[in-house]
Amino acid sequence: MTVSRPAELRVGEEIEVDGAAYTVTGLSGTEVRLVDVAGGERSMGLPELLSAPGFRVVTRVAALPPRGLFDGVAPEMVEQARWWEHHIVEVIAGVPPEAGRAARPRPEYDPAVHSLRQRELAKVNELSLDGNELALSTFQRCRLAYEKHGVWGLIDHRSTRKAGARTDERVLAAIDRAVLEQTNQSTGTVTRLRRRVEQILVEEHGVDPASVMPARATFYRLVERISAGKHTFGSARTRRSLAQRPDGPFGTVTALRPGEWTQIDSTPLDVRVVLDNGMVDRVELSWIVDVATRSVPAAVLRPTTKAVDAALLLARAMTPEPMRPGWSDALRMSRSVLPHRRLTDIDQRLEHAAARPVIVPETIVCDHGMVYMSQAFRNACRAMGINLQPSHEGSPWEKGTVETSFSAVGTLFAQYVAGYVGSSVERRGRGAEDSAVWSMVELQQLLDEWLVSTWQNRPHDGLRHPLIPGKALTPNEMYAALVETAGYVPVPLTADDYIELLPAVWRAINAYGVKIGRRTYDCAALTPHRRQHSGVNARKGLWEVHYDPYDVTRIWVRNHHDGGWIQAPWTHLRVGPTPFGEQAWDHARQMLARRGEDPVTEAEIASAAAALLDSAERGPAREKPTKKDKRVAGRTRAVAAADRTLPPTVSGPPPRWDDDEDNDEDNGQMADVIPLGVFDAREEAKKWW
Repeated sequence: MTVSRPAELRVGEEIEVDGAAYTVTGLSGTEVRLVDVAGGERSMGLPELLSAPGFRVVTRVAALPPRGLFDGVAPEMVEQARWWEHHIVEVIAGVPPEAGRAARPRPEYDPAVHSLRQRELAKVNELSLDGNELALSTFQRCRLAYEKHGVWGLIDHRSTRKAGARTDERVLAAIDRAVLEQTNQSTGTVTRLRRRVEQILVEEHGVDPASVMPARATFYRLVERISAGKHTFGSARTRRSLAQRPDGPFGTVTALRPGEWTQIDSTPLDVRVVLDNGMVDRVELSWIVDVATRSVPAAVLRPTTKAVDAALLLARAMTPEPMRPGWSDALRMSRSVLPHRRLTDIDQRLEHAAARPVIVPETIVCDHGMVYMSQAFRNACRAMGINLQPSHEGSPWEKGTVETSFSAVGTLFAQYVAGYVGSSVERRGRGAEDSAVWSMVELQQLLDEWLVSTWQNRPHDGLRHPLIPGKALTPNEMYAALVETAGYVPVPLTADDYIELLPAVWRAINAYGVKIGRRTYDCAALTPHRRQHSGVNARKGLWEVHYDPYDVTRIWVRNHHDGGWIQAPWTHLRVGPTPFGEQAWDHARQMLARRGEDPVTEAEIASAAAALLDSAERGPAREKPTKKDKRVAGRTRAVAAADRTLPPTVSGPPPRWDDDEDNDEDNGQMADVIPLGVFDAREEAKKWW
């Protein structure tokens, strides 16, 4: 908890041996001369003295207070502790802590003249004359606390006591169980939870709730503390999702080369398109994400993803993306950061390919969907030599890279496309379905162009070097770097005294760990403290975290409950080698330096991406209807007409809907007009009374 200076024996030092206090009056070689408070003299050998029971130096320098811990204490309490420190240090050392090196102690506090007890009595008398009455025992208690814990020992710890310290353990256990039971129930209120806690106390502990339950305000604070991060009184869907997360830290897969680890998944795209049958509906997006480079080598849109579509996705991932008519010349692979010449020597098809890398998957992580568990998809993976790795059921975090990438599609692409309907009914605009004008094939072409122009050239937050976290690489830059080389080995550093002197910040311990400077740190020891209160009320439950600015491989979290430190490594460095090797980063750093060397290409790529989104939002522009337009329009009208229904008439035979039916004016017949009577409230009332 603290760092302190090693003890030194000097003439005038106060020591304790066998429970008695002595003053060092002389040092000669290995012999030490001591004088007790009664004036008795005693000589001891230095080895005998240092190994004597209860030996300690009373006038040793006080312990260094924990760095950053005073941030959670009220300023007036810190000021009071500093006031005590001024007087206690003067009694111990003879001069106040702020005195200079040349300062001399006042006569009544000179350790060479007066014993420790005499100096304490002089200080108590001085404080009493100044109007600060206190007992000698009170001053001695504060002095001992200062010698043991430093300034932190002079703080009134009643203000730092964590909530629930005085609450009956049975009540805390009942609240824990009641909160756990809310996982699969509909969201309720704290009042319902309190009633359930009272039932648990009666059923399991056989106690009267009135005798152990805290006050209502205290109960609300306890529930808020225990249910923190569990959404007990929030979204039921989020609550169930959080309950499915693993108890330990999230695992990290280290990919050393493109294609070593890939993830595949499907999700409905928040855009309505015109299907081949003329119907307007949403489509499903299926794509593969490479974990090492965050590249998307293939993506397909289908009304409903089938096994054959997933197999097609594999083939597209291993096939160069050709340049399409109308695409900007800046999207060519030959004008990108990809190693075009080296790759072209391997495959001549890349000569006129677009700037999207070709990736051959080695391992594919998927969920237990029928598409990916089908025999057709398994056979395709087996034929291509791909290892298919299904994730555990109910464990979406095991393929978190592809899961989070879908949200990026909505914000970076889908919301700009005509026919965008939002991610839910709550976010949907009025008549959003009427703006659907793109066909599925046309939207597929827009998606392919967007992946080349925007996704592959946009810096990704997950592609950062540990020493330069402020610079993010693009998927194309990371692909080029890993083609060259990969490898990195962290060097850990551990020392309690050194940790205390490191800079401190206050952070929350989330489900994924602790994030500092765009880096995430996690370990199994943080599991009991995830989303929990640290006990430091003044810091709103945040945890004190120390970090080394020159070594980002790990951080240290102070355990405010049990004491000590919890060492948490950076998640990307925990599993041996990482894709950010020194040689790979040197290559990537060169590419970062070349970003501004070709402003024309950068401007052209940005212009092509902006033009793509503008075109997607306007919809297809055609001067005159084509045959396809006429077919789609005819199907749409036919479907719309088939959906129209009219309510039947009040009396008479139902109307005939055939080709021989004409208007009444053409038939020369007029319907009988039945006049309606005037409603009289008084006359109607007489019928009922």
